[in-house]
Amino acid sequence: MALADLDQVLEIEAQVSVAPWSRRNFESSLHSHNQCWVLCKNNDLVGYAVLSLVADEAELLLIGIAREAQGHGFGRLLLLHILDCAQKLNARAVFLEVRASNHVAQSLYASEGFNEVGVRPAYYPAKKGREDAVIMALEF
Repeated sequence: MALADLDQVLEIEAQVSVAPWSRRNFESSLHSHNQCWVLCKNNDLVGYAVLSLVADEAELLLIGIAREAQGHGFGRLLLLHILDCAQKLNARAVFLEVRASNHVAQSLYASEGFNEVGVRPAYYPAKKGREDAVIMALEF
């Protein structure tokens, strides 16, 4: 991901997130030590991800796939790339939070070896109130 990608990334983020990241959030990730990627198909940006690595633990901060590109394996492709990069960076585990209502994402993560390790009550803003986050982890 580069600064030049942010307009497209922000368009997708607005489509797929109830509480989208701001330009400043993405810029901060790009200027930090976070790993930031975009996924393109035929020169069209269809997805993005941000991974944070601290010591030997990685956290998937964000992953998004454009609505029209969902259901075609792009999320899995991006996730597998992230996991490969985390291993190459010597992470011993990858953690993430996912909305309790996002069963599709939870199934994807579980199919790649993630396990539920906890819940953060009322973690995410929702259209009405707050929503729990399911914490998932994959150990290498």
